[in-house]
Amino acid sequence: MIEKMELLDVDKLIEEFESMTKDAGNVQRETLKKILEENGCAEYLQNLGLNGKTDPESFKACVPLVTHNDLQPYIQRIVDGSSSPILTGKPITTISLSSGTTQGKPKFVPFNDELMETTLQIYRTSYAFRTREFPIENGKALQLIYSSKQSKTKGGLIAGTATTNVFRNSQFKNTMKAMQSQCCSPDEVIFGPDFHQSLYCHLLCGLIFRKEIQFISSTFSHSIVHAFRTFEQVWEELCADIREGVLTSRITFPSVRSAMAKLLKPNPELADLIQKKCLGLNNWYGLIPELFPNVKYIYGIMTGSMEPYLKKLRHYARDLPLISADYGSSEGWIGANVNPNVPPELATYVVLPNIGYFEFIPLKENVEEAKPVGLTEVKVGEEYEVIITSFAGLYRYRLGDVVKITGFHNLSPELKFICRRNLMLTINIDKNTEKDLQLAVEAASKLNTEEKLEVLDFSSHVDLSTNPGHYVIFWEISGEVRDEVLEECCNCLDRSFVDAGYVSSRKINAIGPLELRVVQRGTFQKILDHYVGLGAALSQFKTPRCVGSTNNEVLQILCNNVVKSYFSTAF
Repeated sequence: MIEKMELLDVDKLIEEFESMTKDAGNVQRETLKKILEENGCAEYLQNLGLNGKTDPESFKACVPLVTHNDLQPYIQRIVDGSSSPILTGKPITTISLSSGTTQGKPKFVPFNDELMETTLQIYRTSYAFRTREFPIENGKALQLIYSSKQSKTKGGLIAGTATTNVFRNSQFKNTMKAMQSQCCSPDEVIFGPDFHQSLYCHLLCGLIFRKEIQFISSTFSHSIVHAFRTFEQVWEELCADIREGVLTSRITFPSVRSAMAKLLKPNPELADLIQKKCLGLNNWYGLIPELFPNVKYIYGIMTGSMEPYLKKLRHYARDLPLISADYGSSEGWIGANVNPNVPPELATYVVLPNIGYFEFIPLKENVEEAKPVGLTEVKVGEEYEVIITSFAGLYRYRLGDVVKITGFHNLSPELKFICRRNLMLTINIDKNTEKDLQLAVEAASKLNTEEKLEVLDFSSHVDLSTNPGHYVIFWEISGEVRDEVLEECCNCLDRSFVDAGYVSSRKINAIGPLELRVVQRGTFQKILDHYVGLGAALSQFKTPRCVGSTNNEVLQILCNNVVKSYFSTAF
C-alpha cells in the first residue's frame, strides 16, 4: 500500500507569512518573550539580572552585545557535558560546527529542536513562493548534498556541521517529501564516508532518473559548479556504468555499492543518449538542460562568497532560472527569499519575525558607539551589522554579517547580504572587504576572456613579511596565459581597490605593490580536501577568500603550489 503523503499547502503558507510580516513589531516582542520565558532559568540569563522580565527594553538594558569569543567558555562547558541549564532552559544535546573557512577553525554552536523547526519554517516559506512561480511536479531532485560524520564530544554530545545535523534529522526527510523535493540518491550516498565517491553516485543517480529530475540544488552554488566540473572528467565512466549496469571499482564502500546496485541496471540506450549529448555540446555550454530535460530551476545559496561561481553556473545552466536560497548561518536563520524571479546578484531576504529576535547596528556611525535598532526601525538604503537572539542560547549575538536594507515586505525588512565584517584586507588605514576583493577579481579576470580562459577560484592574503606589507592575490586559472596578460591583470587588480586609504597608502608606498600569484590546477581542490579532512561537510564548504597568517595550513597549500608570480607597476 502506498502511504498517502500530505503535500504542503502553498497558499496557506504564503497567507501565514503575509499576516506575520504585517505585524512584525508585535511578533518580535512575542518572540523575545517566548525565548526568555523558555530560557529564563539558564545560568547566563540569571547572572545578568533580568529577574523574569521579558520586554525588549529590559532585555537590552541587562544583556550585553556579545561575539562568539564571549560565549566560548559557556559553550565549552556544554560541549564538555555539563547538564545544568547554562545557555538554555532545556539541555543542549547537539552541537553544530561552523564551516571554519572564515577563521581557519570551526566554531562550536548550540543546536536544538527549536533551531531545527526554524530551519524547516524557512525551507517551507521559500518553497511556497518558489512553487508559486515555478510549479514542480511530484518528481525527484538532484540534491548535491553531503553529510559529514557526526561525532561525540567528550561530554557525550552529538557534534556535526550544521548541514549534517539538519540532514540527519528525521523531520528533514518528511519535510522534503511534503515539498515534492525528494533526493534522487539513496541515504547511503548522502551519508557516504567519502565525498568524492558520493559525488560520483549523485551524478549517476541523476542520470538514471534524468527525466524525473525537477530541480538541482545544493547548500552552496560552489558544490553545483564543482559537481559539473567533475562530470566533465568522469562522464565516460558514468556512461560505461549505465551501459553495463555495473558500478565502477572507484566506489569502494560496501554500503554505497549495495545501495547503488539496486538502482543500476544495464541500459545501453541511455548510455548512448548521454554520450551523444555530451559530444554534441560546445565547451559544455547548456550541459544541465541537456542532461535533465525537465529541470525547472537551480537552487542554492548564490550570494556573498558564492557570487563568483555564477558565471560558470550560468554556462552550464544556459537559460534555466538560478534561484538563491535563504539567508542564515550555523548560528541561526534570518530571512527567506520570497522573490525567486530576481537574479541571484539582486537577491534579497525578508526577515521572518518569529524565528528569533533581531537587532541591527548602524554602520555609518562609529560602530563602538552606535546603538542597535529593532527590526522595524531600520532605514532603507542603510547598512547594518546583524545581531541575533535565538532559541538555541545565543543572546544579542553579533553575527559579523553586513547587510543593506533594500525595502520592506509589509513591515518586515528586506535585506541584501553585503559581506562578512571581519574579512578585511588591511595593512594600515586601508580597509577592503570580501566584496571589494570580488569586484577587483571580476574586473581583472575580464582581461583573460579574450584568451578564452577563466579564473576558477581565488583567495588573498596580507603579507607583512615584506616592508612595507602588501596584498597577495592567489588565482587558479583554467589554462596557460601569456605573461604580459597576467602582468596587466596584476595592475588591474591593484587599481581596482578604490578604497581611499589603500590608494593613498599605495601612492606614498606605505603599502607595497600588489602581488598576483598563479597557483597550479587543483590547488583549491587541495584546500577543499583539507577542510573535509578536518570534518567539514562539502555542502558547507566556502573557499576562504582571505587567508590570515593564523590559518597556516591553508596558507602553506597556496604558497607551495605557486607556479608564477607578478608584482604590480600600477602606482
